Formats: sequence, structure tokens, C-alpha cells
Amino acid sequence: MLKCNNLRRCINLDNKKELREQYKQSKPDMGVFMYKCLPTGKVYLGCGKNVKAEMNSITFQLKFGQYPVNKNLERDWKQHGESAFEVSVLELLQYDEDETKTDYTEDLQALRALCAEQFTEVEYIKK
Repeated sequence: MLKCNNLRRCINLDNKKELREQYKQSKPDMGVFMYKCLPTGKVYLGCGKNVKAEMNSITFQLKFGQYPVNKNLERDWKQHGESAFEVSVLELLQYDEDETKTDYTEDLQALRALCAEQFTEVEYIKK
């Protein structure tokens, strides 16, 4: 039996609950990403448990000229501009089947080190 008078509203409420639960169960992509300065060829590598959020945060800060984490990246961004950078995800790290594992820091750093071997001039965004 429906508790509300408006069927459309009840369906929307049920849908919202379902979507909210799906969101809670979803896991963000984690992995390694790069900011490559095309004029210099220098590659800045980062890694994180939520790649999209990390990249959005860094790009936002760089656009506003305030990225204290890596002054070399900030300098190149200011000198060459956003259009002179290739920004992409290099590798994604799969979640462990063991659901109790929550710390992937070492795995991400190892994957970043493997990715760094592909490039001649590399700097880590964060240590």
C-alpha cells in the first residue's frame, strides 16, 4: 500500500532511494594519472583512490594559480597554459576481492613507479 497520494511522487522517492543506495555501493576509480607538459615533454604523475576527484581538484587549483603541492607543475602551467597540457588517466587499479582491504596507498605508489618507467622526464605530483 502506498503511503502517498501522488503515484508519481512515490515512484520518484523510491527511485531516489535506489539511486542513493547504488551510489553508496559504488567505488570510485583509483589509479595513476598524468599531466604532460607538451612543450617541455615533462610528465607529472599522480595517483589516488579517486582519480577523477584528484584530477578535478588539481586542475581547479592550477586554473586559479594556487597549487602549492608541486611548484614545478604550477610554474609550467602558468608559463605554457592549460592547452599545453595533456591530462589523462594512465592506469586503473582494481579493488581487491578481500573487502576488508581499505588502504591501497602502497599499491598505488607501486603502480605509479611502474608508469614512471615509460617516460624520460618524470616528477611525482605528490610524494
